[in-house]
Amino acid sequence: MTEASLGSLLDGDPDDIVAYLNSTATTRAELRASVDRLGFQLRDAGLAGHVIGVLAANQPDAIAAWFAVWSVGGAFVPLNPRVPSAERDAFIASTGVDAVIDPPTLRSVPGAAESHADAGVAIVQFTSGTTGRPKAVPLRHDTVLDLLDGVIGSLRGGRPVAKRAPMPNLVPVSLSLWAGIYQVLFAFRVGAPVVLMERFEPVEFARLIGEFGIRSSVLPPAAMVMLAREARVTSLEPLRYVRSVSAPLSPTHARDFHERFGVAILNGYGQTELGGEVVGWTADDWREFGAAKLGAIGRPHAGIEVRVRDAELQVRSRTAAPPDRALGDRVTDDGWLRTGDLARIDADGFVWIEGRVSAMVNRGGLKVYPDEVEEHLREHPSVADAAIAGVPDDRLGEVPWAFVVVEPGADLDADSLRDWCRARMAAYKVPAGITLVGELPRNEIGKLLRQDLVPLVSRDG
Repeated sequence: MTEASLGSLLDGDPDDIVAYLNSTATTRAELRASVDRLGFQLRDAGLAGHVIGVLAANQPDAIAAWFAVWSVGGAFVPLNPRVPSAERDAFIASTGVDAVIDPPTLRSVPGAAESHADAGVAIVQFTSGTTGRPKAVPLRHDTVLDLLDGVIGSLRGGRPVAKRAPMPNLVPVSLSLWAGIYQVLFAFRVGAPVVLMERFEPVEFARLIGEFGIRSSVLPPAAMVMLAREARVTSLEPLRYVRSVSAPLSPTHARDFHERFGVAILNGYGQTELGGEVVGWTADDWREFGAAKLGAIGRPHAGIEVRVRDAELQVRSRTAAPPDRALGDRVTDDGWLRTGDLARIDADGFVWIEGRVSAMVNRGGLKVYPDEVEEHLREHPSVADAAIAGVPDDRLGEVPWAFVVVEPGADLDADSLRDWCRARMAAYKVPAGITLVGELPRNEIGKLLRQDLVPLVSRDG
């Protein structure tokens, strides 16, 4: 392995505990033994240096599989064990991987062509597919390490490293997703063990926070909403900070969570194409600004530059390798990645996301930003959640249409909600129609699937 390999994150005292799952603790020596066994199988099968799929349930064996692939110079593709087998097999065939590790078993892929990993590539991660077919994004060892160190540097704020043992890192998201992989790598980079949740459940999350004395954790927005509405969870002590990951966090939902538990929310922002979080809040930011900037995604981490061009956020690293040129016109000639997110940067350097470029609704030449209208809708006491999508219109080209989830037991009709909107926003921003739905379509990490909304529209309703 090269000096810049993520495999080095497994170095350390063999007796240290590196992972907890349920009541079982795994030491570094035990994880290393699993890595060595799988590494031997890969070499014996002639798969050193190849691209290997890893069926990544939230188990220490999945983590061992990553390090085993790296130990033989390969790259891995994370595979979701919760996806139906037929869909997963089709995905495997489309990636061209030569074999799959279903920990602790290695199996070949019939008819696969040899897929050698490009030098320096650690992970071939696929985008979430919220705006189209998922796209392969190769993540390099050195890029991920550089971004990890940038985040760690920002969080420490120049303070010396504490002498006490680092706090365990609770991982409530799937290891088949970049958000979960990143949390494990982050923990290992700072020398902390991980506490794995097989799947997120509010009461169990609260119990683990208390058992391990966790003061800082990560949560997707959907999990924060579940916790805020779970009557059985009355406290998250000793939790002090939550980092929002994997999907945009509504300011309304952020306020609900903060008011319920008194926990500071440190928003963060990253994309698979960027290799991790590049913009985020720190504890110092919260102490200085608190809830005054609730909703901003934070400020750039060390080594990261941001700018806004034609209302779109662009990001560049001063130290890491430039974005992969396979991303085409998303990479500018001078090495900036066009994120596809509409944004503004305020006088204090905080970045505010105002929606996706692809989601912006052009209503007869007037631009409607879905996030803004959605926040207005969430302020209605009978609205549990809301989404805006553009639907075709013969006269205006497209118009904003609202999809609204009503609070349980509330009595709300579309006409009265549109009247409510007219009193609070410009006429062109008022939804042309409202469809009441039982829930909004989201993927596993809570990202809204806007493309699934438009077919729900009935112009007669």
